[in-house]
Amino acid sequence: MEAGNKIGSSAHPTSLPPPVRGGVSSGTLGRHLARRLVEIGVKDVFSVPGDFNLTLLDHLIAEPELNLIGCCNELNAGYAADGYARAKGVGACVVTFTVGGLSVLNAIAGAYSENLPVICIVGGPNSNDYGTNRILHHTIGLPDFSQELRCFQTITCAQAVVNNLDDAHELIDTAISTALKESKPVYISISCNLPGIPHPTFSREPVPFFLAPKVSNQLGLEAAVEATADFLNKAVKPVLVGGPKLRVAKAQDAFVELANASGYPFAIMPSGKGLVPEHHPHFIGTYWGAVSTSFCGEIVESADAYVFVGPIFNDYSSVGYSLLIKKEKAVIVQPNRVTIGNGPSFGWVFMADFLSALAKKLNRNSTAVENYKRIFIPPGMPLKHGDNEPLRVNVLFKHIKEMLSGDSAVIAETGDSWFNCQKLRLPKNCGYEFQMQYGSIGWSVGATLGYAQAAKDKRVIACIGDGSFQVTAQDVSTMIRCGQRSIIFLINNGGYTIEVEIHDGPYNVIKNWNYSGLVDAIHNGEGKCWTAQVRTEDELKEAIATATEEKKDSLCFIEVFAHKDDTSKELLEWGSRVSSANSRPPNPQ
Repeated sequence: MEAGNKIGSSAHPTSLPPPVRGGVSSGTLGRHLARRLVEIGVKDVFSVPGDFNLTLLDHLIAEPELNLIGCCNELNAGYAADGYARAKGVGACVVTFTVGGLSVLNAIAGAYSENLPVICIVGGPNSNDYGTNRILHHTIGLPDFSQELRCFQTITCAQAVVNNLDDAHELIDTAISTALKESKPVYISISCNLPGIPHPTFSREPVPFFLAPKVSNQLGLEAAVEATADFLNKAVKPVLVGGPKLRVAKAQDAFVELANASGYPFAIMPSGKGLVPEHHPHFIGTYWGAVSTSFCGEIVESADAYVFVGPIFNDYSSVGYSLLIKKEKAVIVQPNRVTIGNGPSFGWVFMADFLSALAKKLNRNSTAVENYKRIFIPPGMPLKHGDNEPLRVNVLFKHIKEMLSGDSAVIAETGDSWFNCQKLRLPKNCGYEFQMQYGSIGWSVGATLGYAQAAKDKRVIACIGDGSFQVTAQDVSTMIRCGQRSIIFLINNGGYTIEVEIHDGPYNVIKNWNYSGLVDAIHNGEGKCWTAQVRTEDELKEAIATATEEKKDSLCFIEVFAHKDDTSKELLEWGSRVSSANSRPPNPQ
């Protein structure tokens, strides 16, 4: 188990942070909050100003280790905090009361679904207005200020409404520590008149809090390991499959330890891509039912025992509930529970503890790896293009694959990029993120902003469809303003391709934009930004060469024109199965 007092991805929290110079915010709520954010690893806060949060923003700006990044809208500020949390371990955004809070809701719901600790801070009404019959602006016209809070209660793990300085310290610290312990977003509302008022509870330097480590029930751990080892050691060709909850359990290293010790082949569920090393000799690809990596699905589904570590089985990851997995053959390892076949089940057994202990008890068995090597045939190359032939999407991703290194990270937008990016074999230390559980189109623009701001050592390569880009395009402006150097491939195919393959209709056709022209207008000669339009493979090669050499320090936006029906074969298969699941008739009454 990783150290329980590791907060976010910051330095060891027991070391005192340096004092803020100037004393403007000393001993105040605003300064306390700013120092807490720095302490847990947040160096950048994404915000949209509004009259209820302006004083709070002054105090965040006064913190020298905190960088306030103004976004074009609250939705993108939330998406940016999501992307930042993926790279840093925790993220934060600040918006204003109700009009800002309700705008950021969708992004916070996505962070909740992906188990990301995002601190969502809202500037609230003046503390004197609570408990009165007054009607305030930015509300729906009722003297009830709880509408925003009620909306956040279902998509955050803790909520704090700070309208009294006496308990402000406790409320703020409890919310932040809960976000880190639960790995979920929290909501903190702070009355607009409180950030700058000194109060005895806010010492000059906040005392760092300690997150107690989660320790497995030792007897339960031993019983779970013994039962699982007995189950797996009897199997002829067992396999491992990693899932998205490896992240929240902080068990990636323990997973690799188990793979090394057992000799089993291992695959990754689509929503877990990027959490296991794909350069490992026993990695066999993505297990995604009927749209799995070639030969991977066959090895997993023909195994006589499979260990799913941190899985989420939903309609998308199961390809319309069509996985050929039998419960009696499965060991399901969740962050704090292990279930073997149809039973037994062991609670308060933590994933990393369990995997490390199990690695020491398993007999080495490489039968499934050897079977995989017998049937494996390397993937083919796209057909050779003719002169001036329109660019095909599979050719585009062949070139994107060649761009990847340990200094890059891939952000895949909801849509066909899910499937095309899933086929990219990631080199060592290459990052990878997408939002599969929530699947909100437009997520990737804000997430690219946040991830690139957090992981400045990597160059982000974002693959975004035109329909998704239209939802959140504005914050390309913020990327330029922050001096980011991401490469955005905008795939212009005239509509919502993923939805076409689930259920087609005229609503899936969108108004075409001059996307590169739009980004040029946003650039407006300020900052470093370069755009290109490509229609052929030769133009693509030239654009990639420019983006990676001459314009390597600029934000690069490459608009790729593709035929509206040019999709991956995986999307065609997946779309038909999801469509079938969506259209099931009601059960007879």
